[in-house]
Amino acid sequence: MDYSILNQTSPLYLQQKEIFMKKYISILKETTLFYGIAVEEISAMLGCLQARKQQYQKGDFVFRQGEQISNIAVLVEGSLHIQRDDYWGNRSIINVLKVGEMFGESYVAPESGTLLNDLVAVENSTILFFDVKRILTVCSNSCRFHSLVVQNLFFAISKKNRSLMQKLGHMSKRTTRDKLMSYLSDEAKRQNCETFEIPFNRQQLADFLSVDRSAMSNELCKMRDDGLLHFEKNRFTLH
Repeated sequence: MDYSILNQTSPLYLQQKEIFMKKYISILKETTLFYGIAVEEISAMLGCLQARKQQYQKGDFVFRQGEQISNIAVLVEGSLHIQRDDYWGNRSIINVLKVGEMFGESYVAPESGTLLNDLVAVENSTILFFDVKRILTVCSNSCRFHSLVVQNLFFAISKKNRSLMQKLGHMSKRTTRDKLMSYLSDEAKRQNCETFEIPFNRQQLADFLSVDRSAMSNELCKMRDDGLLHFEKNRFTLH
């Protein structure tokens, strides 16, 4: 169900807005899009940016490949996969979106074209949508921090590009073992711990690294037997 924060004066709306404020504003403050902006300023800007809330069940498509979009999506609950299926149904997971991350910023430029991938909820999720045109156009209210949001959007696009380059680094490795070691090593460094959890089950990890699941599972067992790592479900320890 769509939920708009604009032009509402009813008691029910005011109650919903209070819940909205307490539940989501603190999350938005930690996102790249609203970095450096105070909670009170974010609250004031939501109407300007035409924020609306949408909830999705596990397995729902938020966007489908080939769609044209005009909104930036910020995940405030749940988890999403950016994925693509080829003609024969083979799936590749491009990226994982966690709470506080966004999607759609790569399509804000004119003539960006249609979506190249699907965006799918992998658990019950809640998304806040922001109108791209309202973000890129300074409003009549002259919000003090509107220009900072535009700057943050640029930084977010740069960050996403770095993430994709990192994934290409994993996939460019020649063997399944090399791909696994590259990805797991980066995760250990990112989480600053030799024991860590990854956001994938076995099939999803195989899809992410573009390798065969059976071959990958066999390689993980060999790596364990070789003393390189230990794992239990999606929890890994590197030795």
